[in-house]
Amino acid sequence: MTLLTPHSSRLTSRNTARQAVFLDRDGTINVEKDYLYRVEDFAFLAGAPQAIKSLKDAGFLVIVVTNQSGVARGYFDEADVDRLHRHIQGELARYATAIDAFYICPHHPQHGQGNDRIECDCRKGKPGMLLQAAADFDIDLSSSWMVGDKLADVQAGEGAGCRPILVLTGYGSQERLKLDEGRAEICADLIAAANLILVGS
Repeated sequence: MTLLTPHSSRLTSRNTARQAVFLDRDGTINVEKDYLYRVEDFAFLAGAPQAIKSLKDAGFLVIVVTNQSGVARGYFDEADVDRLHRHIQGELARYATAIDAFYICPHHPQHGQGNDRIECDCRKGKPGMLLQAAADFDIDLSSSWMVGDKLADVQAGEGAGCRPILVLTGYGSQERLKLDEGRAEICADLIAAANLILVGS
């Protein structure tokens, strides 16, 4: 598991645990493109920066947790991922907001190369990235949320004890068919998910 480009200017020392919204990246924040790593291929989904800002302004930590098996497959490396995340932070700065931290899983159990071909605890649908972030940032997982466009995101949220939301952007419309009724909240996109979280917290 790798933590890249933390942004901690809003973090303060507190006696109580923080609430967080964990966000998948591709298909949730940005337009889905297979094995995205080039800055020039990145584009926010409509409303995503505003949704992130609204969550941050309400006091949530906003943390990206993303499977990046392209690293394991040799398509790009962690420096490329870091470069893209720094670009995302720069774009979010235009909206006077930022992601608090990015966690990536660079592994794949079947298609990885070398040390990245492992059955890890951080690849979603396992909750390892969320659990590590909770330890790093003193997060109350039971009052936090996991938002993504795949069943694996829902599973990771469930495993960590968060409340899961499936968005219908990215792969969400197809992945919805895999979910039992009531297993997760369903929202059209990230801005709808943010509105639900702000009302429900």
